[in-house]
Amino acid sequence: MFDDEENFDPMKRYNRIRQMPIFLKAEEIAELVRHLVKSVENTDIKFKRKGEKEMLEHNLNYLMENSMIITAKIAGAEGVEIYDLKMENAAIIRKAARELITDARGIQMHGFKDTEYLDLLRKEVEEFRILFAEWVKTFDPWDYIIDRWGLFNPPGVNYDDHDPEDDIPFYPNDLPDKFFGDLDDDDFEEDWEDFMEDDDSEE
Repeated sequence: MFDDEENFDPMKRYNRIRQMPIFLKAEEIAELVRHLVKSVENTDIKFKRKGEKEMLEHNLNYLMENSMIITAKIAGAEGVEIYDLKMENAAIIRKAARELITDARGIQMHGFKDTEYLDLLRKEVEEFRILFAEWVKTFDPWDYIIDRWGLFNPPGVNYDDHDPEDDIPFYPNDLPDKFFGDLDDDDFEEDWEDFMEDDDSEE
């Protein structure tokens, strides 16, 4: 594991992620959302009730936010191996993608008549859903730590199961010197004093 970390190439992983079908589709959705938002902003919509303009603006903001969340969380899920962390990112992606459709409906309800953009967004999200479901199937459920919140454990693993790693004794004195770098006790005391002084000055 540590050899892999030492040989880790962030640019290689970045390029790999950007070539993934699910990421490419997410970028297409984000681009479509940008065009949709711009089109709505350039449309003279006649609002019938007080507060509708503000609600429409909220819909547009949520559209932009959710489209950006999707790409970010795909990268986040690909950056970890632990199953529950991957699933946590996946759950956020699913929520954001579903909210895109909800916000699109809101835009239509507030008087935006160009349904071509909205229909295209629904089509893109549906295609994304299939890519997403296939992508989640690639997660290894047995590369995990127990999720004590009980949400993302592999089949048959419960939140209150005993973790054998808890039985491994921890002896700080057995840690290699390089774990602490070149720090000695005096360095630690000085750093702690500096931290406390900074904290007092802020008060």
